Amino acid sequence: MDDAIVIVGMAVEAPGGVDTLPAFWSVLAESREMIGPFPRDRDWPIDELLRLDRIEGWGRLCDAGGFLDGAAEFDPLFFGVTPREAAAMDPQQRVAMRVAWRALEHAGMNPGALDGDPGGCWMGVSGLEYGPLMASISEYSGYRLSGSALGAVAGRISHSIGLIGPSISVDTSCSSALTAVHQAAAAIRGGECEWALAGGVCVMGAPGPFYDFAKNNAVATDGHCRAYAAGSTGTLWGEGAGVIVLEHESRARRLGHRVYGRLLGSRVNHNGKGAPIAVPSARAQERLIRDALAAAGLAPDLIGLIEGHGTGTPVGDPLELTALMRTYGAADRDGCGPRLGSVKTNFGHAQAASGVLGLIKMLLCGANGHIAPSLWADTPTTAVDWTSTSMRLSTALEPWDPVDGIRYGAVSSFGVGGTNAHVIVGMPVVEEDADV
Repeated sequence: MDDAIVIVGMAVEAPGGVDTLPAFWSVLAESREMIGPFPRDRDWPIDELLRLDRIEGWGRLCDAGGFLDGAAEFDPLFFGVTPREAAAMDPQQRVAMRVAWRALEHAGMNPGALDGDPGGCWMGVSGLEYGPLMASISEYSGYRLSGSALGAVAGRISHSIGLIGPSISVDTSCSSALTAVHQAAAAIRGGECEWALAGGVCVMGAPGPFYDFAKNNAVATDGHCRAYAAGSTGTLWGEGAGVIVLEHESRARRLGHRVYGRLLGSRVNHNGKGAPIAVPSARAQERLIRDALAAAGLAPDLIGLIEGHGTGTPVGDPLELTALMRTYGAADRDGCGPRLGSVKTNFGHAQAASGVLGLIKMLLCGANGHIAPSLWADTPTTAVDWTSTSMRLSTALEPWDPVDGIRYGAVSSFGVGGTNAHVIVGMPVVEEDADV
């Protein structure tokens, strides 16, 4: 591939106090679930949430989700923000700023020396109702416009570091982060910037997603996200943030940056008309995967790991599995098909950030030379015929053999508005594989 777009750095925050890449990998490799009770420091109506099933037509909520321990922690002066303005800022802005900073450091770049650099920034994010309304008088009036605007998530990162390239927040709901990665890569290829930050963030300022899915009876009634598993009753909402650093491979080689993965192909599409807007489309997902493979110039049997969307919903998972079985699952390399999993089983569904958390999981699998297991995978759903496919759920930590020095993986994300994203990455084997 001519001067590929490569990933040279990454950083993450995830539920359970996970804020380093080694900690993230440890959770994955050890099959740990980082789900906890609803936060008691956000003024959420906990009693009402736990009694929603007493209302006719509403589903039951467990006192459970994947929540960031440090969502309220922030050093405003470090980022050039006054304490009063910081309090008015959506915590998604605060979390995104510090994760972006750490991603640059992981890439070997000094964030404090980038003022005036034409680097770009694309961040996936959705509105999650933080703080008082702008149409009210409060002590935060005057800061609520910039504090609540989705565009300010990418904007805060660029502003705090001093980047002057494109700075764009992306909202395609749960496919936002991968859409941001796709757009950032396209901008680098098009010469809009030499390098870029890309990723997504999700911090729930209010429990709106729990209410909405409880009304649709689509939240897990047992407090677990059982992606692709038998007995799954719905998804489990979570939070998180992830940022990667992208640039041309020639630039990475010139600057001595380690290449964690080559972005071989990515595509974004929409379900189109037909079913209600929130219902996934197997046909659209199949078309998306085939288009991404064509863009990458790869045969499907080269893919060893698929990090799926895998929300655990009884409607969405079988439709996704149908598309995967018609594409990757139809391939068979030496009698062994690809492994499939979902990071949501460990941390919950991080919504706009979910795709980049899955991408970072896959990159760490590649760097460590092992496929991390997906929780609840020992009992796969019976809604599809597993005997007709070579694809299997990842049930245990297992070695990931490269193909001619490359480990190939794919990541999917699908949004409730019908926008779908798929990314294919090739991860070169290096001698210091485990040194992430």
